[in-house]
Amino acid sequence: MNFTAVIEREGDGYVSLCPELDIASQGDNVAEARDNLREAIELFLECADASEINQRYLA
Repeated sequence: MNFTAVIEREGDGYVSLCPELDIASQGDNVAEARDNLREAIELFLECADASEINQRYLA
């Protein structure tokens, strides 16, 4: 699956957001913010009920 990653500078770091799943993360640089978001998405997809995934993704 492919998801959107929106990464913005905030203070001394970067905030990353996946709008399709409403999941956010952060990092000290763009690559770290992206990698941390990827990990957060993977953990969500591993742990969430299928109904939760569908509810967020199809919302």
